[in-house]
Amino acid sequence: MKVKIPRGTQDILPDQVKTWQFIEEKIRLLMEKYRYEEIRTPIFEHTEVFARGVGDTTDIVQKEMYSFQDRGGRDLTLRPEGTASVVRSFVENKLFGAPNQPLKLFYIGPMFRYERPQSGRYRQFVQFGVEVLGSSDPAIDVEVITLAMNIYKATGLKNVKLVINSLGDRESRMAHRQALVDHFRPNIHEFCTDCQKRLDTNPLRILDCKVDRNHPLMSSAPSILDYLSDFSKSYFEKVCKYLDDLHIPYTIDPTLVRGLDYYNHTTFEIMSSNEGFGAITSLCGGGRYNGLVEQFGGPETPGIGFALSIERLIAALEAEGIQLDSEDHLDVYIVALGDEARDLSVVLLDEMRSAGLSADRDYVGRKLKGQLKAADRQQANYVVIIGEDEIARRKAVVKNMETSNQTEVDLQHLIDYLKETVSN
Repeated sequence: MKVKIPRGTQDILPDQVKTWQFIEEKIRLLMEKYRYEEIRTPIFEHTEVFARGVGDTTDIVQKEMYSFQDRGGRDLTLRPEGTASVVRSFVENKLFGAPNQPLKLFYIGPMFRYERPQSGRYRQFVQFGVEVLGSSDPAIDVEVITLAMNIYKATGLKNVKLVINSLGDRESRMAHRQALVDHFRPNIHEFCTDCQKRLDTNPLRILDCKVDRNHPLMSSAPSILDYLSDFSKSYFEKVCKYLDDLHIPYTIDPTLVRGLDYYNHTTFEIMSSNEGFGAITSLCGGGRYNGLVEQFGGPETPGIGFALSIERLIAALEAEGIQLDSEDHLDVYIVALGDEARDLSVVLLDEMRSAGLSADRDYVGRKLKGQLKAADRQQANYVVIIGEDEIARRKAVVKNMETSNQTEVDLQHLIDYLKETVSN
């Protein structure tokens, strides 16, 4: 029977993994500079975690989650996003009592959503995200946004744009909610069934509808910015001021609502502005979610974060034609000719690796020419050649693959010679 990979998933092959590792390393270096610590949560949680955290009215909860019952009859779900799990862990482990506040966390790992696969979007995808819990300072909003922008900068991406909005506090959202209901209700029958349901449950989500996004009522819908309370307006102005101070260009889009129920105040997306990227331009999204910790039984704790798909980042790099410098050079390749030389190469290989060198040898019985070609394919910096004559004289030939220069070295000094030569 021929078995194929499930639809919406992908194999990341060894030559592709190097690109992933390069990106992950860039991200981890940034996390060290910004003093964010890694947190690892389970791949599956009780379904209630996402129903409560993400929101019952969201497409994720209603349509996209991989949910199942285990043998004990418990309702479980493969995580579709990271924030709800992090907040659950924050409350359960009482991290709100940690001495260093706010708590700055990051995560990276697979997420699962049942949605239509398309370029750069999969049903299993790897998401990187950060969460800052314990600060309501607009400066931390800007730090989080800047961090997201710097990830794309670190990987070489150039054609990106930042879009921001404010969803305001509860007072602002309630006033705006009523205005949206009054605006859409007379013609709600012209909208999709999802939007008709959203009118009474979460009318803000109508603005995020992909089906009816070109409906005339969308462009004339009341703007949240006209309903911001004095506090919310002042908060958003401060966020914009800090972005201006840092010379980070941005566009304010009052229709930017994001797809999750927990957002309030600052929301943002980073999009690709490359013409060849495709119709779906979003690369990263996030915002503030004050009140979410309380929903999980924790104390009043403000929070903000973002998440990005590594697959979408790689697709954007490909669209811009950016080649990452992720080549993996080999320090030494041993070319062994004859049984005695092959036996010796087993010991030498182990000694080289123990000395901190990356080293390899032939395992399929190639001739001299074939072994040299194998060394070249692995981009070896040096080749050590050992044959019957070399063994008899207790020597080895060391060849520089870039210059083709060759040097004879005593076997007893070979490892020290290689350590010194490779380090130079």
